[in-house]
Amino acid sequence: MNKKEIIDSLEIKHNELFKWLENHPDEKWILGPESKWTTGQHLLHLVISLRMLNKALSMPKFILKYKFGKSNRPSRSYEQVAKRYEERLVENQERAQAFNKDLKTPSLEEKKQLQSNLQILNKKLQYKTNKLKDSQLDTILLPHPLMGKMTLREIIMWTAHHTQHHVEILKKHY
Repeated sequence: MNKKEIIDSLEIKHNELFKWLENHPDEKWILGPESKWTTGQHLLHLVISLRMLNKALSMPKFILKYKFGKSNRPSRSYEQVAKRYEERLVENQERAQAFNKDLKTPSLEEKKQLQSNLQILNKKLQYKTNKLKDSQLDTILLPHPLMGKMTLREIIMWTAHHTQHHVEILKKHY
């Protein structure tokens, strides 16, 4: 995917989430299937994820290269990143659950603020993505707790897929 396609994908997938949330009854915000996250926890998880990525992208690129290295391979496609993520989730159920076990349950009063935060963070990510050079997108690495080191292009595409992943869960179970 080129930068414009990635930015468009982020916009489309987040808008799908926001549209779903508009039609989701407030009383279901703090409810979820047994032993599963609430709707609020899904949204909080996405906010935390985007906040961490935006923070990393705000760092000077030479520091990212120094800390995490440079890629020695071409970036994977969106489809490859999505497929690998889904496989890793299946292979590492316990690890994924442990990573998010202490996620608090946001109150209904926090709903609008979380939605607003996610919209702002998504726009910031789109802006930062647009400002990156293609060479930076394909050479600078960032660590992902489940996927290992990923190029910036891959982790930003993963972010779009990650949002879609949670939208599908919400639509199916909530």
